[in-house]
Amino acid sequence: MKIRNVVLSAAAMALASIGMSSAAFAEQRGFTVEDLVKMERVASPVVSPDGKLVVYAQRTTDLEKNRGRWDLWMINLADAAPTPKKLTNLTSNNEGNNSGPQWSAKGDAIYFISSRSGSGQVWRLPVAGGEAQKVTDLPLDVESFKVAPTENRIAMSIEVFRDCADLTCTKDKLEAKSKVKATGKIHDKLFIRHWDTWADGRRNVLYSASLDANHVASKTPVSLSGALEADVHSKPDGDQEDYAFTADGNTVVFSARVAGKTESWSTNFDLFKVPAAGGSAPQNLTADNPAWDAKPVFSPDGNTLAYLAMKRPGFEADRFQIMLMDVKTGKKRTLAEKWDRSATNLTWSEDGKTLYTSAFDLGQLRLFAIDANSGAVSALSDKGSVAGYDVRGKTAVIAKADLGSGAQLYSTDISKIKWKQLTDVNKQALADVRFGEYEQFSYAGAKGEKVYGYVMKPWNAQAGKKYPVAFIVHGGPQSSFANNWSYRWNPQTYAGAGYAVVFIDFHGSLGYGQGFTDSISQDWGGKPLVDLKLGMAAAAKQFSWVDSKNACALGASYGGYMMNWIAGNWNDGFKCIVNHAGVFDTRAMYYSTEELWFNEWENGGTYYDVPAKHEKFNPVSHVKNWKTPMLVTQGEMDFRIPSTQSFGAFTALQRRGIDSQLLTFPDENHHILKPANSLLWHHTVLDWMGKYLPR
Repeated sequence: MKIRNVVLSAAAMALASIGMSSAAFAEQRGFTVEDLVKMERVASPVVSPDGKLVVYAQRTTDLEKNRGRWDLWMINLADAAPTPKKLTNLTSNNEGNNSGPQWSAKGDAIYFISSRSGSGQVWRLPVAGGEAQKVTDLPLDVESFKVAPTENRIAMSIEVFRDCADLTCTKDKLEAKSKVKATGKIHDKLFIRHWDTWADGRRNVLYSASLDANHVASKTPVSLSGALEADVHSKPDGDQEDYAFTADGNTVVFSARVAGKTESWSTNFDLFKVPAAGGSAPQNLTADNPAWDAKPVFSPDGNTLAYLAMKRPGFEADRFQIMLMDVKTGKKRTLAEKWDRSATNLTWSEDGKTLYTSAFDLGQLRLFAIDANSGAVSALSDKGSVAGYDVRGKTAVIAKADLGSGAQLYSTDISKIKWKQLTDVNKQALADVRFGEYEQFSYAGAKGEKVYGYVMKPWNAQAGKKYPVAFIVHGGPQSSFANNWSYRWNPQTYAGAGYAVVFIDFHGSLGYGQGFTDSISQDWGGKPLVDLKLGMAAAAKQFSWVDSKNACALGASYGGYMMNWIAGNWNDGFKCIVNHAGVFDTRAMYYSTEELWFNEWENGGTYYDVPAKHEKFNPVSHVKNWKTPMLVTQGEMDFRIPSTQSFGAFTALQRRGIDSQLLTFPDENHHILKPANSLLWHHTVLDWMGKYLPR
């Protein structure tokens, strides 16, 4: 980025002005995998009701224990130089995870989930000081929660056997199962497994419990969604944003997909209304929409329910539009219908005149304000990616990252939009790191349509030199690499190792209009491959330091599919390939994955009805053309793209006599998450690249 060039030049001049040699910069180093894994992370900012304080979660990594741990921190927004204050795990004998902060109605305490007692329970911490108080004491873990605005009731998501009358029954059943020596399981419907977990009959059920004057929950919560054979949210992304209390605390609205026999090929989540105290069956508010309804939030006056809705059944990447429902009449209208972006979540302003949401937008993930009457949309953030936000009164706080920094907190007066940085985590740990400079570019892609991408220089780039390329393809496929910071596929780890980096938001990516997103369906190996080829050529033409003749292609999930497709259809483009959890055989993928709706939408129907569409872009049909050395990696707990897909690719490579390696992780899912495994994965990838792309 040009701004970064200016900053470095200014720094160099400053050193010269005080008699220091610019050789001090030679002491800097590139960003490493170890840096990435050890970084502290901030998330989940929540602003106090008076707008004066913000509580957030911050993660530290313990390499010795091979895990990360989340704690809660607080900042006084009135301070000229904010100093974060740690709220949890203040002593060495209290090491539980702490997450999901929520302010009390009066702003005098913070509710959160902690595992400090040995299970996930809700706790309450007074802001004025003192010990946290246990709110729930249940025999099962609380997965997520939300406290009513009246603070006399709490809603919780808990995984239970639906035929159990109480929570203890589920605990007893699990204990009894653990003592049975036979390990066989009988299934009579899909899902038999989901994401990384085998089905055992349990469901995420929404419960409600009363809170007494001391903020302690009843030990006999009532089921709110148990009358439905449904999950109140779906792995791996569901959370408390999928249910909401009315302002008076008497009613709860939640999003759920009725399971039945169709769960694995249905995206029909509906909104249901139920008394917060239970006692009656949930009422379906969105039965007229056969697609996805989610993220309900009530206006401050309680008269309007805002939520997100898709229109096309079976398409999980359809545009999430903002809907407004009149609570009294049930009448619905679409807000900002002409705004061609997909909203991610919703927050009301205190006066009920504005809704806030984040959305991908031209390679950024921005925060937007939407007039609740006219639907007029305005962007509140510019460059970077807003990973979390909250707005109270005139105070807005965001957690924002970009390609040069992990997420930091920023605040502003919402009426003035002048963002102030609140945190600078990792400053000391990364003080001697020079990050690779990056820049967004565009070019004419498939069908002559404008396509965007990013390039990043090696950390130690020198004028006039060319550098080998790490060419990264994002997954999804309906996603975006964006101006963001990743802890799995981070371009800075490659720039820190001396590579140039190129990554393209090909046809199918988010943030460029729903038509652009739609264009990849039934065309996985078509326009996206054209975009990638043209993108590499454009990067080499626009940036003289990009050595496109010396490149390694890397990708995961759909990006892994594209590695297999490139191996057979662009086999002279790269000197090596890295394929993580990539689809190898579309027929086997259809009959072994768990979320069938995805494959059916992307290929125009079931495999047995339209086999030719599934086979049109099947990598297995082009193995005869493979010749590029490939590293294949896979988590064996990945049920989204089963490990047999990676095993098949490796078998093809070995049988063809192509230099190849297979790295598997028996304890990982679609993502490689454990610190030690992440270190091994990254170093294996860099070693593979170094074998074919010496710097």
